[in-house]
Amino acid sequence: MKAIVNAPICPLMSRPRPDCEKADEALYGMVVEVLEETTPDFWKVRTHYRYEGYAPVKNLLTDPARVRAWEGLAPCHTPWSKNFIDVMAEPKYRSWPLITLPRGALISCGGHEDGWTTVTLADGRTGYTRSSWVAVEEFTSGLTEDERRQRLCDTAKLYAGTHYRWGGKSPAGIDCSGLVSMSYLLNGIIIYRDAKIMEGFPIREIPREQMKPADLLLFPGHVALYLGKGMYIHSTGKAGADGVTLNSLDPTHPDYREDLAQKLTAVGTYF
Repeated sequence: MKAIVNAPICPLMSRPRPDCEKADEALYGMVVEVLEETTPDFWKVRTHYRYEGYAPVKNLLTDPARVRAWEGLAPCHTPWSKNFIDVMAEPKYRSWPLITLPRGALISCGGHEDGWTTVTLADGRTGYTRSSWVAVEEFTSGLTEDERRQRLCDTAKLYAGTHYRWGGKSPAGIDCSGLVSMSYLLNGIIIYRDAKIMEGFPIREIPREQMKPADLLLFPGHVALYLGKGMYIHSTGKAGADGVTLNSLDPTHPDYREDLAQKLTAVGTYF
C-alpha cells in the first residue's frame, strides 16, 4: 500500500512512538510505501529514496484513488528561492493560507494568471501561490558538468544559517546528511540519506586529490558538501555553529576545523 505525506513536515521515527530518536523527515506530497501498520498511531514506511521509519498515521493519506490521482499529476518541488511558501485559498495576499510548505515539498501546479499559480494539494483541495515561488528549474541533461556542480553547491547554500536538527531535512532544521541529500534531491538526483556511501546509489569513492565542487566529504558519522578551494558546507551540532555553516580543510584558513579535516575518511562523487 502507498500513502501520501499530508503534513508539511512528517517525522519518521526510529520506533513507533513519538518520544524516541527521529530517523528522518518526509516532506509534504511525497509518496511513501507502507511496510507495516504497526500501531494505531504509527506505521512503518519506506520513502522513494529507500529510507525507512515510523510515520504518524495522522500525517498520511492512504486512499488508493487519491494516491493514484496524485501520482498521475506529476507533482513538482516547491522552489529553491524560499524557505517556506503559503498556499492561499484565493489568488490574493489578503486571503488565508490553506497550508504553509517548506522547500522540497511537492505540489501540483496548474495555470498562471496575474502572478498567481493554481495549485492542487494532495488531498484534492485547490489553492493559489505566487508564480515566482513555483518556477522550479529542471536539472536538465543540457547542463555542463561544471554547471551541475555549481547548481548543487548553490542549492546547499540556500540552507545557510538553518539550525541543526537530528533527522531534519527542511529549512525548519536540518542535519548533515539531510543537507547533502536535499541539495541533490532538489536537483533531481537521489543519493543515500546518510553519512556513508551505499551500494545501489549513484555516489562512488574517488581519491581525495580528485575532489571537485559538489562532491561529498565523508567523516566518521558526518558528511559535508565540498564547495572548492578547500571550503565545504555542512550542518553541524558543534557548539558555536549549531547548524549549516562553512568550514575549510586548509589549516591556515580562519574557518579551519581540525577535528574534521584530520578525520576525512572518503570523498564521494556523483560525476
